[in-house]
Amino acid sequence: MSSDLAPHNTGATGSADDGNQFKATQVKLRKLGAVLDDAAIELQGLRRSMLADANRVDGVATDIEHADLDSKFVALTENVASALTGAALEMKTLAAMAQETGDLTDQTRRTHAKLYGATDDIRSNRREKTPKPGFFNR
Repeated sequence: MSSDLAPHNTGATGSADDGNQFKATQVKLRKLGAVLDDAAIELQGLRRSMLADANRVDGVATDIEHADLDSKFVALTENVASALTGAALEMKTLAAMAQETGDLTDQTRRTHAKLYGATDDIRSNRREKTPKPGFFNR
């Protein structure tokens, strides 16, 4: 998952966009949205796993207590169960944030397409070269 977020080609926008920054931005936003959606799903799975582990560890603490072992082991095991439960709660928050960020990324992609899509269509369908940015600012 994290390897998908690492830049693969830092010097160029990629060969698929043919120098078209609009399309390159759309592709990057779409990929980011997909990665964030996948991360939210994986974080929810991790949260469920942590809660299951917390329940198992809590059962182990009960078993240790019934086995008349030293109470410090019971307390330590209960602390682990509590820490796992707390981490699972924070994982829920993190998953919600990843989902929200993914939704905002999709919204940004749609807004970007709405604002610049028509301009890109015009520029892409012209035979003449487009002047570089700032050419008319002289």
